[in-house]
Amino acid sequence: MKQPLVVLGLSLVLVATLLATEQALPPGIMVLDARPAPELRLEDIDGKAYDLADARGHWVFVHFWATWCGPCRREMPTIERMTSALGDSPLEIIMVNTAETEDEVFTFLAVVAPDAVPLMDTDGLVTERWQPRGLPATFLVDPAGILRYLALGGREWDTAPYLAFLSRLASPEPVQKAVNGAPP
Repeated sequence: MKQPLVVLGLSLVLVATLLATEQALPPGIMVLDARPAPELRLEDIDGKAYDLADARGHWVFVHFWATWCGPCRREMPTIERMTSALGDSPLEIIMVNTAETEDEVFTFLAVVAPDAVPLMDTDGLVTERWQPRGLPATFLVDPAGILRYLALGGREWDTAPYLAFLSRLASPEPVQKAVNGAPP
């Protein structure tokens, strides 16, 4: 009789923990299956090389977008404001433009997000490796290089729920947990 009660008790604790975690996530943020992030080596619009592997030790916000994407166009200013609001946060923000020319991207950003410096996936191969199910798509990679969260579609990243979530991720405790292999 004790064993079924223990199993029931553990099951209730697990359900309560999952519900608490789910409630702590802002709308539209999904927990991923904790697989290693695909390789991401690109140059930014200014020709500077970037390698995601060099970002180990802190969280990375990897955002895939395109100028022709309506939700991407609406979301871009919120990402720029989010970046300002997070200030000196150790969260690294990477914006990957998907299969467009520098001219298209430069013209778009000059109007919508003049401070943004996107990585250029001109042939779309990096995007293909990451397999977003649409644009915009944002992956959150933990300090150990593991995919932890995904947001599909546009978000108001500069609002309180998202800023609080991203600030919690970048705080020292979740970073240490991720480095040790535990989920945040």
